[in-house]
Amino acid sequence: MPVYPIGLENRKGTLGSYYSIRDFRGINPEFGTMEDFRDLVNKIHELGMYVLIDWVANHSSKDNHLAVEHPDWYAQDETGKVISRIKEWTDVADLNYDNPDLREYMIQSLIYWVKEAGIDGYRCDVAGMVPVTFWNEAVPRIREIRDVFMLAEWETPDMHEIAFDATYSWDIYHLMNDIAKGTKTTRLIDPIWQENAKIFPPEAIRLRFTSNHDENSWNGTEYERMGPAALAFAALKFAIPGMPLIYSGQESGFDRRLAFFDKDLIEWDHYRLAFFYKTLIQYKKQNKALWNQPDGGDLKKIDTGHDDSVYAFFRSKDHSTMVGIFNLSPQPVTFSLQETILSGPFRDIFSLTHTEMKKGTSFEMKPWEFHLFENQKQI
Repeated sequence: MPVYPIGLENRKGTLGSYYSIRDFRGINPEFGTMEDFRDLVNKIHELGMYVLIDWVANHSSKDNHLAVEHPDWYAQDETGKVISRIKEWTDVADLNYDNPDLREYMIQSLIYWVKEAGIDGYRCDVAGMVPVTFWNEAVPRIREIRDVFMLAEWETPDMHEIAFDATYSWDIYHLMNDIAKGTKTTRLIDPIWQENAKIFPPEAIRLRFTSNHDENSWNGTEYERMGPAALAFAALKFAIPGMPLIYSGQESGFDRRLAFFDKDLIEWDHYRLAFFYKTLIQYKKQNKALWNQPDGGDLKKIDTGHDDSVYAFFRSKDHSTMVGIFNLSPQPVTFSLQETILSGPFRDIFSLTHTEMKKGTSFEMKPWEFHLFENQKQI
């Protein structure tokens, strides 16, 4: 999330929006100092992890010093007043990327955090509201310093041409919500893969999620939107091609909307889903079939004769194979595998029970039940 000072003018709530940036090269004093942030980044690196920070390129707060010093760097109305093009965003003003000086300032600001804090990349807010030509210029220059990882909060293929490694996959997210509500069925999953394969380059990483900060606050927790299907879809996002996102609190089954503009603490509840997510993370890391393309395996559907409710598939790469079988419906279902694609013993990663996978293998599954299997050769 953004770590920068929050604007005061037209501030929303008691804390304001962390997307109303008062200083693109500053630290929110409520979090600490720049030295504190460097210490945090260093400690995270010691633990073998990476740090991405949120970058807000489209707008700043109205009281950002740039709005006073360089009003021509902003979108303006006919009177010369800086404005936001989105009516509801009353606490921000849009930046003008037709101005080359503004572009250079923002590029230098992106470079600043890589050099000064040692971060490993950026999650770029509403990336498509900024010209892609800016990203295509900025990111190669940042990568002269460090091979940063770039995530765009956007969903168009042009983001992947030069600048971005990963983009949000709103298409599958919305379909998961609709399946959980019963308004759509699993038959619509494969057309998404087929369309994505046509328009995205094979190395494009798609971000898979069942919640995030916007969805939690404005559209509800995964338990509001998905009900008893929430964990099934959480498991599915790890098994399908792409990069899974875990939103703060999901490892504790947190089931309350967080206030967006006020301090609102997560009740961690002893991390009751920590084992669930830890198992999924290890599964994705250790099974090569689940890696991102081109290193991982393609998704291939398994026919069960119940396409409206059951989504069964496998992914293979080298000697690693995974099988996912999901009853994505509120009714129990009994079925058997209709084709000979796989053979041999497989182990369920959660129950550790073994199943001989072959044509005719039968399953009786409860509503929203799922199984993830790995082949015995790699155990």
